[in-house]
Amino acid sequence: MSNDTTKKITTDSGIEVNRIYKSDGGDDAGKFPFTRGVQPDMYRGKLWTMRQYAGFSTAEESNERYHFLLNQGTTGLSVAFDLPTQIGYDSTHDLSDGEVGKAGVAIDSLADMEILFKGIELEKITTSMTINASASVLLCMYIALAKKQGANLANISGTIQNDILKEYAARGTYIYPPKPSMRIITDIFEYCSKELPKWNTISISGYHIREAGANAVQELAFTLADGKAYLQAAIDKGLDINVFAKRLSFFFNAHNNLFEEVAKFRAARKMWAKITSDLGATDPRAMMLRFHTQTGGSTLTAQQPQNNIVRVTIQALAAVMGGTQSLHTNGFDEALALPTEEAARIALRTQQIVAYESGATMTVDPLGGSHYVEALTNEVESKAWEYIHKIDEMGGAVAAIEAGYIQKEIAASAYQYQRDIESGDKVIVGVNKFTIEEPPFENLFTVDDTIRQIQIDKINHVKAKRDNELVKETLQALEKAAIDGSNVMPKILDAVEAYATLGEVCDVMRGVFGEYTGG
Repeated sequence: MSNDTTKKITTDSGIEVNRIYKSDGGDDAGKFPFTRGVQPDMYRGKLWTMRQYAGFSTAEESNERYHFLLNQGTTGLSVAFDLPTQIGYDSTHDLSDGEVGKAGVAIDSLADMEILFKGIELEKITTSMTINASASVLLCMYIALAKKQGANLANISGTIQNDILKEYAARGTYIYPPKPSMRIITDIFEYCSKELPKWNTISISGYHIREAGANAVQELAFTLADGKAYLQAAIDKGLDINVFAKRLSFFFNAHNNLFEEVAKFRAARKMWAKITSDLGATDPRAMMLRFHTQTGGSTLTAQQPQNNIVRVTIQALAAVMGGTQSLHTNGFDEALALPTEEAARIALRTQQIVAYESGATMTVDPLGGSHYVEALTNEVESKAWEYIHKIDEMGGAVAAIEAGYIQKEIAASAYQYQRDIESGDKVIVGVNKFTIEEPPFENLFTVDDTIRQIQIDKINHVKAKRDNELVKETLQALEKAAIDGSNVMPKILDAVEAYATLGEVCDVMRGVFGEYTGG
C-alpha cells in the first residue's frame, strides 16, 4: 500500500473504498478507546511490520538467516534465543548441555551480539527480542553494539519481551523471584525512558499463555491483568504513566477462529484504554494498545504439515483485520523442526500476499459493524473483565500467580480442549478427521550438538582477550547496585561492554536476589 493517504483506492472492479465505514456514528479509529485501531488510516498509511522470528545455532548462522529474510522483504528482525541464554546460563554451564543453539541462537557475550548483527545497521532496523528473565543483559548488549556502530541511541527502536509474569504463569524461563524481577523490569522502564526513548521496554505477552492452553478470553484477560501489574509497579516506583506507558507493547496469539480472534484484538484495545485511563493516563498515546501478533504454534500439526500454510493464512488475516502493528507467520514445518528457508519464505510471502493482494488493507477495521463481530467483541470483553475483576480481588496478577489461580485456569482449559479433540467434538483436519497414510516428512532443518563446543571455544577466547580486572570491577559495581536498590541497567551495560559473559552477569544477580523455584 502507498503511504499517500489521499490516493484513491478501488477494488478490482473499480469500486472506490472508503477509509473507514460507519453506519451508526460509532467509534472512529485513532481515537479513544481505539476499538477500531490505533491509527486513523491504519494500513492505508503504513503496513504492519513484517517480522520472521528467527535464531538458531551460532550467531554466524543466524546472521545469514537474517540477511536472507531482509533480502526476501521482511521489514523487521525478531530474535529467538536458545534456552540457556533465556535462563541466564553460559554455553559452558553443565545445564546447557544438549540445549545450546537448539531453540534459538546462543548469545554468551557482546562478541556474539557483534556477529549476530554483522552487516546490519541497528539505527535502520527495528529488532524484537524474545527474552525475559535475562532481558536486561541482552538489551545492554544490543545498546553496547549500537554504541560501537556509532548509532544515535535516540533513534534505536525495537522491543524486548521482558514479560516475567507470564513466565511464572505459563512458560517457565524465569531466574529470580517475582519481586526482584519486577524491580529489574521497572529499572529498564526508567533507563530506557531517558536513554532509548523509541524502545518498547516490554511486550506483555498473551502468546505463551495461549500456547499453554488458554482460550481467547483467558489469553486476553490474563495478559491485561499482567499489564495492570506492570503499570502499578512503575507508578509505585514514581514513574509517569504518561511517559512510560507509551513504550509498552503487547504480544498476542492468533488462532483459527477468525472472527473470535478479530473480536479479541478489538476488545483488547478498548479494555487497555480504560485500564490506563483509570490509573491516571491522560495522553492518548499512553492509552493505545499496540501489539505484535504471531500465528499459533500450538495449532500447527505434524500430520499433513502443508495444511499449516492454510491455517497460518487464516491466522494472519485475523491479525490484520484485528489491527496488528507487527506480525510473524509460522513456517508450515514448525511442528516438526525449526523452519527451513523454504518454509520461512512461504510464511513471509503469506504476509505479503495478504498485504498486497487480499484487499484487507484497503479500509480500517473491515469487519467493524458486522453484527456478529460487534457482538463477539462485547462478549469477549465482558468475559475478560470477569476474570480481571476476580484477579483484582485476589490482589492483582502477582498474587493470583503466586496462588496458582491463573495456572489452574489455563490447565483446565488445555485439558478440556484436548478432550474435545479426542472425542471428535473439535475437528482438527488431518489429525482426527480426513486423515491419510503418509511417509515421514523429509528435509527437516536440524542443529547438531557440535554447536556447544564452538560456543565454549568462543567464551574461552573472549576471556583470554578481555581485561579481566575490569570485568571484576564492573561485576562488583553491579552487585552493589543490586543490593542498594539503584538502577542496575548502567552497571550491566558497563559489564557487557567489558565483555563479561551473560552467565557472569546473571550469576551476580542470582547471588543477590536468589533463584525462583516455583514454590
